[in-house]
Amino acid sequence: MLVIGLTGSIGMGKSTTARLFSEAGVPVYDADATVHAIYEGEAAFLVEAAFPGTTVNGKVDREKLSAKVVHDAAAMKRLEQIVHPLLYDYRQAFLQQAERSGAAVAVIDVPLLFETGGERSVDAVVVVTTTPEIQRERILARGNMTSEKLKAIQARQLPDAEKRKRADFVVDTSHGVDAVRTQIREILAAAAKMPRRRS
Repeated sequence: MLVIGLTGSIGMGKSTTARLFSEAGVPVYDADATVHAIYEGEAAFLVEAAFPGTTVNGKVDREKLSAKVVHDAAAMKRLEQIVHPLLYDYRQAFLQQAERSGAAVAVIDVPLLFETGGERSVDAVVVVTTTPEIQRERILARGNMTSEKLKAIQARQLPDAEKRKRADFVVDTSHGVDAVRTQIREILAAAAKMPRRRS
């Protein structure tokens, strides 16, 4: 089974691209959705122990947690040390299930794929991109985004140009969903001929 890592900076259209991979019949692991799930489950106690006052009714309050870690690199590192091992376990379970189901390709949707060294655990990397204008428009359309929060998020992410340079495939979401579907079909056809390179 070929494993594709799907990544892209905030506001690039990665979630839509992941959904379209799924619509194409490809199993997709969503790291963000898994984070949401573990924040309501096994990670809540660990997060509260490390960052007191960040849970409500046994669930992580993402806004409270964000306030404690978004501008503190050491705190963010502590949080990642809690979350990443849990995510790894879920991702491995997903891949095993995808392989058992006979999938030829599986997609791992990870926002910080390059930033966490995750590209070494996939066979190919797809980077989702768009124009800076569309990116900004999408980001500002999110109700809870402030320019300060956006700067902090972008500071943790590799620049889009660097991601594109390191990608095996680039999906440009600037031209609508149908264009993305076409790009996905082309990627899946090309990926089928690629050698496996996971370490």
